[in-house]
Amino acid sequence: RRSSCARVQLHPVDWMPTVQQVEEALRSALEAEAVSVVDISGDCGSSFEVSVVSKQFEGKALLARHRLVNGALAGMMGDIHALSIKGAKTPTQAAS
Repeated sequence: RRSSCARVQLHPVDWMPTVQQVEEALRSALEAEAVSVVDISGDCGSSFEVSVVSKQFEGKALLARHRLVNGALAGMMGDIHALSIKGAKTPTQAAS
């Protein structure tokens, strides 16, 4: 029986982004204070759930924040099947 990874995988496993790569891209591009990345595809690297805390979100609507997150991962989005942004908060929002 084939794994669930084989059904959604478009490239060999070594082409799929890792949790660490996604986290690093978010931290770097958004100067994030906190980042949480969970591979929700069973460690296939095709679907991620992320939460980010960044000063760059200050004064921005939720849609603009999501665009910043997607922009930070633009180089990987061709290999990511699904991205769920669970949180995009400012440091003040995260502290409360």
